[in-house]
Amino acid sequence: MNRLTLTAAGIVGAAALLAVPAEAGAAQTTTGPIGTTTTCGAYSLQAGLSTRACAEVTGNNVQLYGQISLAAPPSPGTPWPQTVELLTSLSGQVVGGASLGSISGYTRFTADTVQLRGVGGTVPCGSTVHGTFAAAAYPWNPVPVTVDVVVPC
Repeated sequence: MNRLTLTAAGIVGAAALLAVPAEAGAAQTTTGPIGTTTTCGAYSLQAGLSTRACAEVTGNNVQLYGQISLAAPPSPGTPWPQTVELLTSLSGQVVGGASLGSISGYTRFTADTVQLRGVGGTVPCGSTVHGTFAAAAYPWNPVPVTVDVVVPC
């Protein structure tokens, strides 16, 4: 190979590396059309599933939810995963303050994304809310994921 070919190959490789996000599991924040801001913590991978804790903030109302989805689509020619019974838990609290509640139970997961909701409430502006979500299926232990969000004033 000549130098020009090697240089071109290096430039293409560097461009490909720069196009990949630095950390795929990093937190993300989006703003909805009605003034709701959704913040999700980093995801965790467990048994082919991706779990993530999220918080929706509208004014000073915070609603927490946990999300379970496939980590990636099945390979071509591979059947979709079987239904899995997961033991799930979701909890939230104002840091240094009151609990926003907790729920736990069994959640049935197929191949579609599932959200576990039901924890939240009105929080004083300027407060930090901490949410934790975990899912487990035998023989795998839960790998809790978290989200922290500050309620704006």
